[in-house]
Amino acid sequence: MAEPRHTTIEIAGWVERLQGGEGAARDHLLDVASERLLLLARKMFRGDFPRLARWAETDDLAQNARLRLWKALETARPESVLAFFRLAAVQVRRELIDLARHHFGPEGPAAHHTTRTGPFEDQLSSEDDPVRLAAWTEFHEQVQELPDDLCAVFDMLWYQGLTQIETAELLGVTERTIQRRWVAARQELSRRLREDPSA
Repeated sequence: MAEPRHTTIEIAGWVERLQGGEGAARDHLLDVASERLLLLARKMFRGDFPRLARWAETDDLAQNARLRLWKALETARPESVLAFFRLAAVQVRRELIDLARHHFGPEGPAAHHTTRTGPFEDQLSSEDDPVRLAAWTEFHEQVQELPDDLCAVFDMLWYQGLTQIETAELLGVTERTIQRRWVAARQELSRRLREDPSA
């Protein structure tokens, strides 16, 4: 994931100003969240699910998640950069889950789409494979079910694109602890996804 433009120091200042009731601070924080989501969406569209771009634009995905966060910030006042990032991660996760359900659920357009590869042959693309896409949806749902210490690390590293050093500073632990929790989070997700019959 590319390097976001805003530093955690800048974000901390905007979080503090938001707590003081400054409306412009919310706009800055929304820009931060949108920037990070765009990086995440582009990474996903280029990587595991490049043909998601057929059904959704990265800008639309970012805008929808931004709207979710805007509504959340109407009532929530994050007390720290960590709290803001975790709130933003929740909104991103919900948007990604809804995206998958909308486009790849039983009544979604992708569920009935095939890719023509010859005059008389249709085949379902591996990227549109309902089993694989169900696992993608389940992945995001299972992240939020992780123990909180593991979920926090996953939120920071995967959804927000922070470095392990930045994450360690935000969580007040050592980088080695973050490394252990990151491994544990991925192992736990793999175990849960293997055990889930729909994954």
